[in-house]
Amino acid sequence: MALLAWSISTPTPTPPTKLITARNITTARPFRRAVEEGLLDPKKVIQIGIRGSTSGDDYHQFSHDSGMRVVYVEEFFEIGDDAVIAESRRVVSDCPAYVSLDVDGLDPVYAPGTGTPEVGGYTTHDAQRMLRGLSGCNLVGGDVVEIFPPLDPSGNTALVNASLMFEIMCLLAGA
Repeated sequence: MALLAWSISTPTPTPPTKLITARNITTARPFRRAVEEGLLDPKKVIQIGIRGSTSGDDYHQFSHDSGMRVVYVEEFFEIGDDAVIAESRRVVSDCPAYVSLDVDGLDPVYAPGTGTPEVGGYTTHDAQRMLRGLSGCNLVGGDVVEIFPPLDPSGNTALVNASLMFEIMCLLAGA
């Protein structure tokens, strides 16, 4: 199985024990576990928009060591939407793929209702273009995550979430 993940974070370091505690549960942890259990082929995983000031030195190491393709936000802006779309298609090739769009990958000006806002992300238009660029890929599912509407009294994050999920549903329907 392949994975296309838009987020600010990569799968986090493994704690000394596999015991699940509140301290080592993150939204990226399921992807790491899926790789460790052989459910995801790390060479078929691309993570887009990775950035942040709160991660330690080894925070991204698992992604690199396991062979995941990491597109940091600086590279995203340097090469542009079209190149990121082409790279996404190259990485997942014709494998069944799941799309996970974390709204914290967006700049918080577009979706402030997330528990992990981090400035410097891509726009809603960038996200739409990247999703639409996956037309024809072997997509088997998708989600939009990290939505926390109480942090956004304007309701804009909910609108962004619904709009991006609609884009994913259209891809899945082959529209």
